[in-house]
Order: sequence, then structure tokens, then C-alpha cells
Amino acid sequence: MYQQPQYEAVSPKSWVVTLLLSLLTGGLGGHRFYVGKIGTGILMLLTCGGLGVWAIIDLIVVIMGNFKDSDGLPVKNQA
Repeated sequence: MYQQPQYEAVSPKSWVVTLLLSLLTGGLGGHRFYVGKIGTGILMLLTCGGLGVWAIIDLIVVIMGNFKDSDGLPVKNQA
């Protein structure tokens, strides 16, 4: 019996832009502002990305494709 493929809802935000912002402005929270997480973006800005630790963790999460936007949707590379 044929089953229709299940599609996962993904964020309309670009994974590539999120990755580049995380690389270039990770300590300032640029990627968090981009995906709509304003509160944690401000916290990253004030703490310099958690002294760099938070910024590195976010970078790894973005690369793995597990970073979520403000609506809880994963920011992934859409084919």
C-alpha cells in the first residue's frame, strides 16, 4: 500500500543566511534577531554571545540543522 510522504514544516527563514549571520555576528546575536528571537538576541548582544560559548553552541546547532525560529520551526536548507 502506498503512503504519501510526510512533510515536515520548516521555517521560511534561510538556513544559509542564518549560518552566515551566526559565523559573522554570532557573538552579537545577529542570527537570533534574523529568526525572530529578539529576547535572546538582546541577551547575546549584552553578554557577547555568552563570552563566545553560546555563540559556538548556536553555530553547531545551525550547522546540524536543529536551530529553530521564533515559531519553533526548524531552520533548514530547503530543497
